[in-house]
Amino acid sequence: MNDAPTQLKHTVLIVDDEESLTNVLARKFEDEGITAFCAYDGKQGLEMALEKHPEVILLDVMMPEMDGFEVLTSLKKDDWGKDVPVILLTNSSSIDTVARAVSTGMSEFLVKTEMKLDDVVTHVKDRFVTS
Repeated sequence: MNDAPTQLKHTVLIVDDEESLTNVLARKFEDEGITAFCAYDGKQGLEMALEKHPEVILLDVMMPEMDGFEVLTSLKKDDWGKDVPVILLTNSSSIDTVARAVSTGMSEFLVKTEMKLDDVVTHVKDRFVTS
C-alpha cells in the first residue's frame, strides 16, 4: 500500500478589484479542488504572486495601485514570473488593449462580459495541463 501524501492542489491567483467577482471565482476554483489566492489591487497581486508562486494568474487590467499591464511587466522581469501563465480577464476588448496585452506577454485574453465563470475556470484548468 502506498502511504505517500496526496499530490498538492493546483493554485491560481485572481487579481481583480471587483471583490464580488473575485470571491465567486475563488469559490468556483475551490469547488474544483484548486487553491485560489485573491488580491484586490495590482500592487497586492504582484506581491502575492512573487510570494505564493501560483501556477496560473488571472489578472484584471483596470485596477488601483498598479494596473494589470504594470503587474505583468513587473512579473516578466522576475526569474519565476517570466514563465508563469497570465490570463488577462478584463472588460476592455479594444484593439489597443489587446495589442498592449500581447506585447506585454500575457498568455491569454478573456473579456469578462463574454465569459461564463465556468468557462473561466475551464481556461485556467487547461493551463494546468499544458504548462
